[in-house]
Amino acid sequence: MKKSISAAVFVSFLFAGAALACDGETHQVVKEVSVPQVAELQKSGQVTLVDANFSEFRVKHGVIPGAVLLSSYKDYQPAKELPSDKSRKLIFYCANQRCTASHFAATRAVEAGYADVSVLPDGLSGWRRAGKPISIPQS
Repeated sequence: MKKSISAAVFVSFLFAGAALACDGETHQVVKEVSVPQVAELQKSGQVTLVDANFSEFRVKHGVIPGAVLLSSYKDYQPAKELPSDKSRKLIFYCANQRCTASHFAATRAVEAGYADVSVLPDGLSGWRRAGKPISIPQS
């Protein structure tokens, strides 16, 4: 019995390490930006914001006005849901600093050939705390 428990613990640690390695790769590929930086870029029209939250979250908490709303942070189709100009600056966001949906979605964009991809790690909650506008999408 001890051997099966030890094996299970070993496998758990093995997979936990793999997840951390993947997470580290994501942060190396994708830049992070602050709420003031995003607000400035949004004013200038030089960016496309991309919401990686679930639709239920969006209806309850809102979105950053003008953001592209992904169908799914992990299964979306970049060619259909993101701008056709792969040099366009994209900034992905999700709920808050603990949410990783934006990092996952941003990595998919990089893999699809988008050259200027960033993440707003503070997410929608940081945007709201800064007093920035929110809109509620139609369900």
